[in-house]
Amino acid sequence: MGEDAPHDTWDILVTGGAGQVGLELARADWPSYVRLHMPTRDELDLGDTDAVRAMLAATPFKAVINSGAYTAVDKAETEVAAAFAANAMGPAILAEVTRAAGIPLVQVSTDYVFDGSGEQDYSESDPVGPLGVYGASKLAGEVAVRTGNPRSVVMRTAWVLSPHRANFLKTMLRLAADRPALRVVDDQTGCPTSARDIAGALADITLRMIADPEAPTGVYHFVNAGSTSWAGLAREVFALSKARGGPEAQVEGITTAEYPTPARRPANSRLSTFKITRDYGIIPRPWQDAVAGIVAELLQETIT
Repeated sequence: MGEDAPHDTWDILVTGGAGQVGLELARADWPSYVRLHMPTRDELDLGDTDAVRAMLAATPFKAVINSGAYTAVDKAETEVAAAFAANAMGPAILAEVTRAAGIPLVQVSTDYVFDGSGEQDYSESDPVGPLGVYGASKLAGEVAVRTGNPRSVVMRTAWVLSPHRANFLKTMLRLAADRPALRVVDDQTGCPTSARDIAGALADITLRMIADPEAPTGVYHFVNAGSTSWAGLAREVFALSKARGGPEAQVEGITTAEYPTPARRPANSRLSTFKITRDYGIIPRPWQDAVAGIVAELLQETIT
């Protein structure tokens, strides 16, 4: 992420610090001259334009990374206003205030902006078509950021995993402790992605945008390399867990129709990372390597 050298302090505001990506941004290997500011929701209400403006006025931030979001995909179907307040209005306010301050804004988004049709990896220029409220609210946030601050990057990611908070990998290990077999959806495909790797990509992009006013802007995709189904991911998790003496379960693949949810999920969540490699030199590692690291960390914590 760049070499340490005599440097003025670079203050960077990070929202969503309590989420999977935010927690990994706090753990990331930043240069010594970078100072992260990670206010809690109580300390900074992203829906309050005056509060956001006051925070940016109080500190000469070099950039803002917005990793905060309303991510309860199923609850969003009935909590429409809450989803749009966090995922659309929050980014809109950040875009307005960062543009006025003349600093870049980096926004985290999602594969849910696509409808999941087709068999190809989605590129950044493919048509969007969210299937539910969560995806629609995140897409509205993308539009607000891109139109509100030209010096912005929207980074879409998918299937986020980490040792922190709630996520699919941790759920599988928890369920396997009590159940010998699990039924897992096998007809949705995507790219399991480490929150730590997402944080690394966000840091690389943010540092480049601060240092280079002509750094590329726009929409980018970042996921770990390769793809699988949820059932395939579960099998990989259990194989890794078994090898370390952790919980395991037999996985029965089922269809999406057999596991109905309030919100529809994209059948194809695969994202192409060609553009982020071309423009920022970021090369994602295989998802299997990322998952292995998370399982190892979780089981090591359990053992110790």
